[in-house]
Amino acid sequence: MLQKVLVFLLLLSLFPLAHAATVSIRADEWYPVNGKDNGSHPGYMIELAKEILTENGHRLDYQTLPWVGSITMVRKGSFDCVVGADTNDAPDFIFTKKTWGFIKPVFYVKKGKTWRYTGIESLKHVRLGIIGSYAYSEELDKYVTQNKGSNKVQVVKADKALRQNIGKLLSNRLDVVVEFDLIMDAKLSELGYSQDVVAAGDLTAGESLYLACGPNKSSSAKYVDMFSNGITKMRENGTLQKILDKYGLADWE
Repeated sequence: MLQKVLVFLLLLSLFPLAHAATVSIRADEWYPVNGKDNGSHPGYMIELAKEILTENGHRLDYQTLPWVGSITMVRKGSFDCVVGADTNDAPDFIFTKKTWGFIKPVFYVKKGKTWRYTGIESLKHVRLGIIGSYAYSEELDKYVTQNKGSNKVQVVKADKALRQNIGKLLSNRLDVVVEFDLIMDAKLSELGYSQDVVAAGDLTAGESLYLACGPNKSSSAKYVDMFSNGITKMRENGTLQKILDKYGLADWE
């Protein structure tokens, strides 16, 4: 009888492990939202996801991939989720019920320059640097399409595209760069250029960011519920702000 009880208790202790899953998250490096996959600062969304997965007995598989490839592979079901998505990136994905951040596209110029963004018309006499494959706003994306290949719009698609655009801005090979505020602030701080580049106007009022899982895996709805409930719990118990503090960020709600 004792032996049967011990066997039962052993099986009971192993039950959670049988249901443990490895959840794969992919996105291009977009620090501080998500960073290097082997770093001590993988990005606040990655730390939030890992905390929630661990709390629920799961494991995280996180690696960086180009953004278009991340969306494509998650849609196919090769991986589970992406981070740092807005609802326009992949409307068919399943998004967390609450946002995981807020971000806005901003124009930047070299300190001392007087140009300020006052509408699309104000771009016509400057050299604008953008990163290829990113969507900024419907109006700006249209302007980029119309002027791509001219000196008015310079597109960089390399792995270190933002670093290149900042370098071109500081060496006067660009007049203006557009980038999302959190990303630019972090990169300028990393490079030591926070005092050399200044904001020159918001493109839009900004947008919410989410964790989103692919539409073609049966597990997606379950994971999204888990992440949605997890972020609420982390906000209530203070874990969310503790992670955000590590990146110098405030809660977006």
